[in-house]
Amino acid sequence: MHSLTLIVPSSSVQNSTGPATAGRSFVPIALALALAWFTVPPTAWAADGDLGYHNTAEGFNALAHLTTGVAVDNTAIGFLALGDDTTGSDNTASGAGALNVNTTGNNNTASGSGALNSNTSGNDNTANGNIALSNNTTGIDNTASGSRALVTNKTGNFNTASGFEALFSNDSGSGNTASGLNALFKNIDGSDNTANGVNTLYNNTSADNNTAAGYAALYSNIGGNNNTANGTDALVNNTNGSSNTGEGANALFANNSGSNNTALGFNAGNKLTTGSNNIDIGANVPGVAGEANTIRIGKQGTQKQTFIAGISGVGVTGSQVFVSSSGKLGIMTSSARFKEAIKPMDRASEAILALKPVSFRYKEQIDPDGIPQFGLVAEEVEKVNPDLVVRNEDGKVSTVRYEAVNAMLLNEFLKEHCKVTELTAIVAKQEATNAQQQKQIEALAVGLQRVTAQLESVKPASRIAIND
Repeated sequence: MHSLTLIVPSSSVQNSTGPATAGRSFVPIALALALAWFTVPPTAWAADGDLGYHNTAEGFNALAHLTTGVAVDNTAIGFLALGDDTTGSDNTASGAGALNVNTTGNNNTASGSGALNSNTSGNDNTANGNIALSNNTTGIDNTASGSRALVTNKTGNFNTASGFEALFSNDSGSGNTASGLNALFKNIDGSDNTANGVNTLYNNTSADNNTAAGYAALYSNIGGNNNTANGTDALVNNTNGSSNTGEGANALFANNSGSNNTALGFNAGNKLTTGSNNIDIGANVPGVAGEANTIRIGKQGTQKQTFIAGISGVGVTGSQVFVSSSGKLGIMTSSARFKEAIKPMDRASEAILALKPVSFRYKEQIDPDGIPQFGLVAEEVEKVNPDLVVRNEDGKVSTVRYEAVNAMLLNEFLKEHCKVTELTAIVAKQEATNAQQQKQIEALAVGLQRVTAQLESVKPASRIAIND
C-alpha cells in the first residue's frame, strides 16, 4: 500500500472584516500532496484502462489494490487516484491522490488534486476542488465544492461547503451548509448551521442552528445558538447571544451577548449590545445600548401616520394608552410609588374656568368624513395653562392633556360640592330653627286662644251685674 504525506498551508486569505492579517503564518496540516518515492516494483503497478467489473483506472497506481470481484463500478483518473481501494464500489476519483487511501468507502466522488485523499470508509461524499475534503476519514454524505472546502473534516456528516475554504476547519460538525469564501471557516463541531456569503459565520466554532446570509453576517459568532442574520454585517459582532433575528444590512450590528432580540430593516437595532428581548422594526430604528424588553416600531419624525387593521370593536377593560412627545407608549400610572412632590391642587384647577370649549371639524386630510367634534383648541389652552398641552418633537403644541383637564374638573367639582354641602348644612340648620320657631309660634297661638276664650267668658257676667 502506498501512502502520501500531505502538507497544506493554513488559509492565506485575509479576512476583510477583521484587522489586516497580511503575512499570516502557514501551519502544517496533514492534508496537501507531497510526492514520495515508492518501493513497489513496476510489476505490481496497476494497468491502465479497464480492470474488469466495471472498474476503470488511468494513471500511476490508480486502483492498484482492488479485490477482484468485490469492488465494482469504480473510476480512477490520476496519480494514485483510489490507489488503496480494496472493496469500495461506485467511487469516482479524478486528480492526483484523489480518494487515495479509500479502502471500503462507497459512492464517493472526488475531483481535484488530493480531494477526499484521506477517506477510508466514508460513503456518499462529493469533493470538487484542490484537497477538498482531503482529511475526511469516516464522514458520510458530505459535499465540498471549492479549493480546500471542508479540508479538515474527518467524521462530520451531511455537510455542504461551496466556495474557497468554506467550512475549512470543520472536524466533526454535521448538517452544516456553507456557501461563499470562508463561510463557516472556523467551525469545528458546530452543527446544523447555514452560512451563505463571504465570511458568514466565519468565527463560529461549536455553536448550532445558526443561519447567516450576506457578507460577514454573524461573522464574530462563537457560542451563540439559534440566530438568524440576513444582510450584510447583520449580527456581525454577535459572539454568544442566542435566538436573535436580524433582517437587513447592519441589523443588530453591535449586539454582542443579548438574546431573543428581533430587528427588521436597514440599521434596525444596530445600537443594541447586551440587552435581551427587544424588538426594533424599521430602517434606522437603532435602539439604545444595553436596553432590554423594549419594542420600537418606526423612526420618530419619519412616519407620520399609523394604520392598524383588526382592532376589536367590542368594549374591553383596561387602561388608556398615551403617547409621549418622543413617541413612547404607556399608561398613566396612579400609584404613589411613582410620584413625588404630592400636594393638594387647591386653586390651580381654577384655570379650567377660563377654557373655552368649541365645536369643530378636522380638516379633510385628517378626517375626510368631516364628523362634528367637540373639545378645546390646544393653542388657546396653552395661553391659560402651558402644563395642559402636549408638544411634538419640534416643540410645537400638538394636543390637550384632557386627562389633566378632567382631574382639574374633579377638583373644581369637589370644591363646589364642599360649598354645596356647607350651604345645605346651613339651610338644614335654618330650617330646623324655623321649625322650632314655628312650634313656638303655634304654642303662643294656642295660649292666646285660651286667653281670648277666658276673656270672652267673663264679659257677659259683667253686663248682667250692670243691668241689675
